[in-house]
Amino acid sequence: MASDTKKTRRLTFSGIYVLAAVLTLYAVHTVLLRQPVPEPTPYSEFAQLLRQGKLAEVELRNDQIMARLKPETTDATPRMIVVERLPNVEHDTLMRELEAHDVTFSGKMEHTGFVQTLLLGWVLPIGIMFLLYSFLMRRVAAKGGPLSFGKNRARIYDVSSAQKITFEDVAGVHEAKGELMEVVDYLRHPEKYRVLGARIPKGVLLVGPPGTGKTLLARAVAGEAAVPFFSLSGSEFVEMLVGVGAARVRDLFEQAKQQAPCIVFIDELDAIGKSRSGVHAMATHDEREQTLNQLLVEMDGFDPNSSVIIMAATNRPEVLDRALLRAGRFDRQVLVDRPDLAGREQILRVHVRTTPLSDAVDLRAVAQRTPGMVGADLANVVNEAALAAARRGAHKLEQRDFEEAIDRLQLGLKKQGTLMNPDEKRRVAFHEAGHTLVALSVEHADPVHRVTIIPRSIGALGATLQLPTEERYLMTREELRDRIAVMMGGRAAEELFCDDISTGAQNDLERATETARQMVCRFGMSNRLGPLTFGRPGSSAFLNGGFGLAEERNFSEETARAIDEEVTAIMQEERERAIQILTERRDVMHKIAERLLAVETVERDELEALAGPMDPERSRGWRRSRVVAPPDTREDDSLGSRTHHVR
Repeated sequence: MASDTKKTRRLTFSGIYVLAAVLTLYAVHTVLLRQPVPEPTPYSEFAQLLRQGKLAEVELRNDQIMARLKPETTDATPRMIVVERLPNVEHDTLMRELEAHDVTFSGKMEHTGFVQTLLLGWVLPIGIMFLLYSFLMRRVAAKGGPLSFGKNRARIYDVSSAQKITFEDVAGVHEAKGELMEVVDYLRHPEKYRVLGARIPKGVLLVGPPGTGKTLLARAVAGEAAVPFFSLSGSEFVEMLVGVGAARVRDLFEQAKQQAPCIVFIDELDAIGKSRSGVHAMATHDEREQTLNQLLVEMDGFDPNSSVIIMAATNRPEVLDRALLRAGRFDRQVLVDRPDLAGREQILRVHVRTTPLSDAVDLRAVAQRTPGMVGADLANVVNEAALAAARRGAHKLEQRDFEEAIDRLQLGLKKQGTLMNPDEKRRVAFHEAGHTLVALSVEHADPVHRVTIIPRSIGALGATLQLPTEERYLMTREELRDRIAVMMGGRAAEELFCDDISTGAQNDLERATETARQMVCRFGMSNRLGPLTFGRPGSSAFLNGGFGLAEERNFSEETARAIDEEVTAIMQEERERAIQILTERRDVMHKIAERLLAVETVERDELEALAGPMDPERSRGWRRSRVVAPPDTREDDSLGSRTHHVR
């Protein structure tokens, strides 16, 4: 069937080309090579016209005389006549008569007109068109034919090559690899499942944030199973021409059946798989819907024993059409989530395989410094570290190269040329020292890794970096309160030690206010409002790693006023607690700020030495003035590093 289609396309193209060639030759002969046709005229009439002075130009040939008459008017086209020469008329006599009547004349030796016309008018043009036809046929054959709009654009990877990707090249996604090992085993040993009457899931949907390795994982499945791997993006199905997307889907599945067993991978499935109902139906796209309908039909028409696995990836599963996710289509969804601490360390080890490292490099410490980063981010960290080592002229990567790379990605480039005046530099030092000292004083704050007052390109004039000591997935009310207190430490330090506040705490206030609002509206951590939630959160919050903003208001004005009052109360309480801590530890505050002014960057060990040992009872004592009930609800949170900076 495929060969018949290709033959039909070739014949269609050939017919169109022949028709165009004939029309071109006709145009050449009737337009470009067209000349005035001379009129046969007797010699007697020619002699009479000569005597009357009506001839403008004469061309003498062997047996003919070609003459052009003078135009009767300025706009008239001059007539051309041809005269058969008389045998007894001499050249000399005729030329003397022409000179006597002031007629311009010339001579021309005649050649064989037939050969000239045949070569220039027919053979040469036809030869050029034949060569052009051969060239075009080779080009269109390489691209799949002249009418290849409906041909799929899938890239086929050679999994038999030495550079094939396997599960050894994928790290940090243990659960996802475990789910997909069953698919690999089915492609390797299909009979084991057929004997038991089991069938492998027809479609596997990889869901996860951008950069977590969904495409890499799909290629690893194909590499492990040693089967052909078709890869294309969802946007490649849709073109300007109507019907092209559906045709490409048909062609893709037809080609996949011929290559079975194989894997077909569609990246960014949401480009063609958006829901056809709800808010997405407001902006309909007929071509996209036709493509989606054809995809649904083709997945239904698959033979369960054809050994063709359809894999797809998306980071927006909430917008997919429900028909795609039902049983029999994409009936297995695999979450490719952000890696944990151990996963990040494994990913780093994969990326440094070909990178020379110093013996002092601690990849676990690098993994601890990169919470929340995905595989693509970690690959960028290794690359930036290699660039930093190259700038130093080193032959191996050291720990400081990774530290510089992480700072560069998280905070931006150092602005060495930015010179702050002494007052601003002092304010920034006390601001960051306020964050640091509160974090060192409260019970549940993550340890401070580094504090700096070096300006960065993202607009930060200083930064305080905190790193968690372990992977955590829940946060208590006390921990959230401590986080808000640390955020308010910079503003509190400005109030106490700089006589006035500045705009530098803008980012801290935004994040602290949002955390307090989420405590009240999402987590039910308000004694006044109780264990209730207010507002409907965004549907894609779990992939974005955050809480999500309320998109729909489902509470009264009175409740909204109470929410605002509760948020304000939380912010005021934590501000007063930060002021209390900085007031009681004023001497430590001055030590940290003065050290920052002297060296600009202070590491964790030196900070702990400056602050001295902290009594746990004293740390808890700053909290005992309030009566805190246990939280009623828990919510997952993205527990990454906290960086407080002044802008």
